[in-house]
Amino acid sequence: MPAARKITVEVPAELLSKAQEASGAGITQTIRAGLELVAAGKAYERLLQLQGKVRFSKTLEELKADR
Repeated sequence: MPAARKITVEVPAELLSKAQEASGAGITQTIRAGLELVAAGKAYERLLQLQGKVRFSKTLEELKADR
């Protein structure tokens, strides 16, 4: 596991409870999962910006035939 930082976070109790219920995990795991979702969302936005701008050397049919 990479280096970790210990932080103090104030969140509404109801929000934390709902998040824990949805994740089925403890507080730390739930907070980590939420941060991972935020980071993944940013990566997804960058991928969407590339939509239609990337050219591939093979067609979809060629990729399917190469299985």
